[in-house]
Amino acid sequence: MSTTIAEDQQRNYELFRDCLAIALLEKISEPDTKPRRRTKTKSKKKTATSTQSHFNSASDGEDHGLNGEYPDLSDQSIKSHVGLKENTMPGDDLADFTDYIATETFACLPAELKTADYHDYIASPELQAQFTLPLTGADIAVHLPNLDPDVAESLSAYRITHEQKQGINEFLAPVLTAFLTSLSTPPPAPSTTRAEACEICGRDWINLSYHHLIPRFVHAKAVRRGWHRECDLQNVAWLCGACHRFVHRFAPHEELARRYYTVELLLAEDEVKRWADWVGRLRWKGR
Repeated sequence: MSTTIAEDQQRNYELFRDCLAIALLEKISEPDTKPRRRTKTKSKKKTATSTQSHFNSASDGEDHGLNGEYPDLSDQSIKSHVGLKENTMPGDDLADFTDYIATETFACLPAELKTADYHDYIASPELQAQFTLPLTGADIAVHLPNLDPDVAESLSAYRITHEQKQGINEFLAPVLTAFLTSLSTPPPAPSTTRAEACEICGRDWINLSYHHLIPRFVHAKAVRRGWHRECDLQNVAWLCGACHRFVHRFAPHEELARRYYTVELLLAEDEVKRWADWVGRLRWKGR
């Protein structure tokens, strides 16, 4: 990789890469959608046949999977939450691809964003005014005018972006917004409960955030209906960004509060185990 990240920029680079990785994982986990026709049943059947045909072809000796294997795509839960698109790259390639897109994009960010921390960001009204959140595609065109065209071509080649639906600027806008939101969020208070690794996938080299095991949106209901004691409402799990997003797609707030209010209860579900096994094997390459 030709672009080198300076040592004093590594922290922010890794934070930006994590934000990008979450966006990429969500994109490749989305089922391909085509315009709906009136004959919905035929459309669904055709899509299912096409998807199955593609993955059947992966047995021709070509390595299409993560370390030589794909998750069991006949399982509906995997299709829903790890249901990769037909053009999904192998896990090792995905790690390389994420590194490449993150490195080339981060190199084009304004210099002050590459090293700023929370205190720098909060103390700079000029910086906050320059990057009014949430950012839009038009903002990306202004802030990243020198982005290598190969980045846009690479994202398009894997159907991460599509000029008629979501071009590269629109794809990068929420990524940079998430990065800046992280910079502007005060670090959590020191806690003796903080884990050293993601409590779902076990990765210990990626940024973590805390997940309220009893979602805050249902705190009042959980106490009122006797599901939990008030002293238990602040119980948290430390998760990487990808697993945090997965948990909130896995079940709605009320179900998380009633059935999945500990990490052990989450990991008891096969669907969560399969996700953890898949995402836990994604590793960024050493620089």
